[in-house]
Amino acid sequence: MRICILGYNLSSLTLAKALVNQNIYVDIITSKKINRPHNTRTIGISKSNVKFFNENIINIEKIIWPINKIEIYSDNLKNEKLLNFENYNALFSIVRNHKLYENLEKNLSKNKYFKKLCMKKENLLQKYSLVINTDYNNPITKKYFSKKIEKKYNSFAFTTIIRHKKISNKTAFQIFTKKGPLAFLPISENETSIVYSLDYSLNKHENIQELIKKYNFKYEIIKIGKIQRFDLKSLILRSYGQKNILAFGDLLHRIHPLAGQGFNMTVRDIIILTKIINQKINLGLVLDKSIISIFEKKIKHKNYIFSKGVDLINQLFYIERNINNSLFTKLIQSLGKKNFLNKIFIELADEGLI
Repeated sequence: MRICILGYNLSSLTLAKALVNQNIYVDIITSKKINRPHNTRTIGISKSNVKFFNENIINIEKIIWPINKIEIYSDNLKNEKLLNFENYNALFSIVRNHKLYENLEKNLSKNKYFKKLCMKKENLLQKYSLVINTDYNNPITKKYFSKKIEKKYNSFAFTTIIRHKKISNKTAFQIFTKKGPLAFLPISENETSIVYSLDYSLNKHENIQELIKKYNFKYEIIKIGKIQRFDLKSLILRSYGQKNILAFGDLLHRIHPLAGQGFNMTVRDIIILTKIINQKINLGLVLDKSIISIFEKKIKHKNYIFSKGVDLINQLFYIERNINNSLFTKLIQSLGKKNFLNKIFIELADEGLI
């Protein structure tokens, strides 16, 4: 059995590795120009997804940095904590995009079930029974997957890595500043990833390095690395598949980085998709377009609810940071102290709705 994956990115490599581990032949179709991950970008992987990665894809223990505490602050409360989440067995882990990408790429290059190809004119719809598309710029995407629910945040996310004096660095913290959310995400004892989201109207006049220094209350910064910028928007496709092509990864859904759940949604999709494929194989059935409808039925409504939930959180804190008094902020703080709500938030962040 052979499956085609369009695109050469973190989502496609992760899916390919999960499939070849089940002895399924995978052809990844790439364009001539491959956009490799920036060194400033990191992703959070939930505790349950780290376990799935280690057991079903590739062991990533050597390249991840576990986080056992998250502290949330607001400009409206000065240095007082707004919310607090804690688990000594790790809430989630941070990994550099390019390190995970390189580990997957290296491992796949040695696998007999995997091929990396560059095609332009071949009719993929006839050559393969099932095509999985993760390539946003592929002509197939423009032809079949243009209908989507999209929201532009009119914001840029700025990312960088700060190098600082060595500390016990297991606590992530996020500050809802008046200009936008600023996250400090530890990746080692002396390095921390930064993600700062700013409105278009503000970023032209702001010095990002100075803002990082202003809101940093924890690190003795030695160096702030190169700052990179990307546009922020959320989207979810109205239809997961066309003909024998399944949309996947960032092409299928993209959410605000506020909650660090973008790649986790893709990993959860991989969990569901590989289960469906396993069931087909066990029954001796062909891996074809029937998989698309089963996958969409199982996961579409959950992905929609989850992405809208993240968007709601973003809207909630947008309102919070634009109110000039602390009453609304205090209400959020009091809700966060409810143990049952705190537990629900941790479980949703870990396992989503699957």
